[in-house]
Amino acid sequence: MNQIAQLLPEANIALNLEATSKKRLFEQIGALFEAHSQIARSVVFDSLFARERLGSTGLGQGIAIPHGRIKGLKQAMGAFVRPQQPIPFDAPDGKPVEQVFVLLVPEHATEEHLELLSELAQMFGERSFREQLAMAADAAEVHQVFADWQPEPL
Repeated sequence: MNQIAQLLPEANIALNLEATSKKRLFEQIGALFEAHSQIARSVVFDSLFARERLGSTGLGQGIAIPHGRIKGLKQAMGAFVRPQQPIPFDAPDGKPVEQVFVLLVPEHATEEHLELLSELAQMFGERSFREQLAMAADAAEVHQVFADWQPEPL
């Protein structure tokens, strides 16, 4: 199993999430982490929003990878969200976001943070991976898509 699947519990997968803006999305994600990981929603929201102010975490192709550093967090954590309707995200291609992977890392996890972001960018860079996630019917299927992913040989 790859690093990403290991830090993504099924409880942190939300499909058809009701959110119409980036702000609302981050509030919902904060609530998700608060409910399943005992991290205060305000801490998650503030961390994601602070990073987003530096520049959009929208990659294009309907994908965003908002990420933030959390003081006191012991290890990286992830969540995958598919909003009910696409959300404007200031992505480079101008397309709204349909799939969101949220990455939370410990305050000082620089190397690990970059490795995880790189792996996520590789995953979401593959059209077949994005299509499988879009078709997944529930959290178990979404988790399986992440677990089955292998980097393409160079």
